[in-house]
Amino acid sequence: MYNHLFGPVPSRRLGMSLGVDLIPHKVCTLNCVYCECGRTTDLTLERKEYVSIDEVKKELIHFFKNNPDPDYITFSGAGEPTLNSGIGEVIDFIKKEWPNIPLAVLTNGSLFYDPQLQNELLRADVVLPSLDAALQEDFLKIDRPHHELNVETYIKGLISFRQLFKGELWLEVLILPDYNDDEQNLRLLKEAFLQINPDRIQINTLDRPGTVPGLRPANKLELESIKHFWDMDTVEIISAPVDRKNIQSYRKDNETAILETIARRPCTLEDLSNILGIHINEVNKYLGVLEETGNIKVTRQERGVFYQLLQK
Repeated sequence: MYNHLFGPVPSRRLGMSLGVDLIPHKVCTLNCVYCECGRTTDLTLERKEYVSIDEVKKELIHFFKNNPDPDYITFSGAGEPTLNSGIGEVIDFIKKEWPNIPLAVLTNGSLFYDPQLQNELLRADVVLPSLDAALQEDFLKIDRPHHELNVETYIKGLISFRQLFKGELWLEVLILPDYNDDEQNLRLLKEAFLQINPDRIQINTLDRPGTVPGLRPANKLELESIKHFWDMDTVEIISAPVDRKNIQSYRKDNETAILETIARRPCTLEDLSNILGIHINEVNKYLGVLEETGNIKVTRQERGVFYQLLQK
């Protein structure tokens, strides 16, 4: 059992991806209303070694001695990975030891104004930052950032990083109706895209219950309408979670373990992670497929969002 690695898990964008988690659960720069991993418990901009870099290296060495290579090594987790001041050291270690495996960084991109962080990420193959709003009002509404963050600095950081970074930059925009889909924000986002110049702009929407009740995912027609409004060749809509089921390495044992557990009693995401010893991000991937295929139902209670087997 690893403390800092999870998976490999089926990813909609990166195939079978080995996750590297450098941050304790829900330490983040944002407290997004749509976050599937729950509300942020430590809203911070402080960069430090939140988890031991030496331990991460030891786990990576053990994994690759005992497992086949994944499609990607991906920095992600239930927090913001770039908050760990040792992320550059781990990237350098991975590129030295396993240079043929592409390395991706999933990040909200909010700290890219920091030249030190920009330099640390330059050896990654793919960086996937988020940008949900270009209007300050919408930024505050959907991303609920640390009070020292503002959307202008956020966007300038992305522009600056793109100018230095030689790898692939895939920008994700999560659309929530009534939060960031107004015409002014969409127009300002397009202006930001043209300045950032990412290789891909990936439109996404709510996949699982967020931290705020009553959120509605954008439907396919709404997403297609936004894509048409932006009218850019680099814009694409990310595929639905059910498509992960078609990945050859999708693990039926994890799916079965989750179903057997919630057949006995309703569980939260964190409950399942603790009971099954599976990283919270890994559990989340499988719950997305199970919900999309109609195998589970979701209810919100005082302690959080619960998942239960749907009796047919």
